[in-house]
Amino acid sequence: MSESNYMGLIRSLETLKINLLLEEFATFAMENGFSEKDISAIDRTFSFLAQRKEQMTVDMMLRLSRLPRRNPKTFDNFRFDDVSGKDVDRLRSLPSLSALHAHKSIAFIGPTGTGKTHLAMAFGHECCRQKLKTYFIKMSELNDMFSTARRFGNEGKVIGNLVKPSCLIVDEVGHCVFDAENTRLFFDLVGRRYNKEGSFNMVFTSNTMPGTWRDKFNEDDSLLCALDRIFDDAMLFKLSGQSHRGKRLETIALTTSRSKLSVSSETSTID
Repeated sequence: MSESNYMGLIRSLETLKINLLLEEFATFAMENGFSEKDISAIDRTFSFLAQRKEQMTVDMMLRLSRLPRRNPKTFDNFRFDDVSGKDVDRLRSLPSLSALHAHKSIAFIGPTGTGKTHLAMAFGHECCRQKLKTYFIKMSELNDMFSTARRFGNEGKVIGNLVKPSCLIVDEVGHCVFDAENTRLFFDLVGRRYNKEGSFNMVFTSNTMPGTWRDKFNEDDSLLCALDRIFDDAMLFKLSGQSHRGKRLETIALTTSRSKLSVSSETSTID
């Protein structure tokens, strides 16, 4: 068995968190008279177990992300061919997750049906596939979460949980208004994520440009300037054009007329 095959086995063991050096396994194989066929069988077994563990990790990431598991929105099922523009390659490069590793926020801006939420979810789905913690939440849900946290006095715990994910997706910014306290919590969240270590970013979707988002937060300009921090180093995709929704809609026109009820003199029996 070649060294590369041995290394494949060692990588599988590392995935399974089994600490074993190549030299240790080779010595063990020699002492027990393992044939190449034996070692190959061991390699395939641990490769299967490693792949299974990785898939279980991905499944857990997807489950915790709140992204839809049924009919998931992914880059594979996004209609890239329907999108045009001189910078379309920037959109096609999103699956590389370079934006996350470069700490670049992403915003998808455009009218309903242009694929904003699909792209945001697809980015999150790819993060989960790469075993990166992801969390998806609508802006209105975030507002309610903050209000509930204040009511029970656990704002710190809620903010801490929202700081942890590598990718935090906030959908439908602008669909609700934050009061002063929730505004402070939101910008505390932004500030703490801005200073995170490791690979991270935030992804937003909205029907309106970021310049109008200030109207949805009740605070003075000194705090609202924190909005600039979100887009200090960001990628903003402005989407326009026809809605993608209803492309498979079938309109079936039918006409009904009133008919006279006919009553038979015979009684039918239903077995």
